[in-house]
Amino acid sequence: MTEGVVDLSHSLKPDMQIYPGDPPFSFSCAASIAKDGYAVRALAMGSHTGTHVDAPAHFFADGKTIGELPLDAFIGSALALDLTQKAPRTAITRADLAPVAPHMAPGMVLLLHTGWARYWGTATYLDHPFLAREAAEQIVASGVRIVGIDALSPDETRGDGTGSFGAHEVILGAGGVIAENLTNLQALAGAEYTVHLVPLKIDGSDGSPVRAFALRKD
Repeated sequence: MTEGVVDLSHSLKPDMQIYPGDPPFSFSCAASIAKDGYAVRALAMGSHTGTHVDAPAHFFADGKTIGELPLDAFIGSALALDLTQKAPRTAITRADLAPVAPHMAPGMVLLLHTGWARYWGTATYLDHPFLAREAAEQIVASGVRIVGIDALSPDETRGDGTGSFGAHEVILGAGGVIAENLTNLQALAGAEYTVHLVPLKIDGSDGSPVRAFALRKD
């Protein structure tokens, strides 16, 4: 890892973990150096594959799409909340936000560090803590419009695809964005960073994979 740069992304690869019911990731050879003199891969995946961001259009028919959001909607100062003591499938409440609440403000990227990235690729990854609706309401009331988590979702994940989506509805409903499947959030402790969650500029899309990273401030 380059000094001052923290990679916050999981790698995209065949058979990688996806949200239950989403399209799987795959790539194949469309051209090869041996046959064609150059290499090209054909990629297939859902808009919420791997480390990615959700746009308001993910939950709202009239919400802005990825291509309609400005670049600064995906960049901000890191504000990491240590939630690694939370038990599986427990709610992240307003009380849990107390350590960072005085610092929540417009321009901040609130990062929910659950520690669940260590379970990436396993069944346990689905058992992550989740953000309670009232906690999400406090976050958006503070002016924060970018929320990231090192788990499949800020809402509870159920294998059958059922359940409520209170955090999504509150954050995206406020015109914010959500970053999911982040990793390496522990590396941000002890210094100030700017987080970059810039997506592909896909017209009409409700989300996009990203190469998420953080740059240490001088």
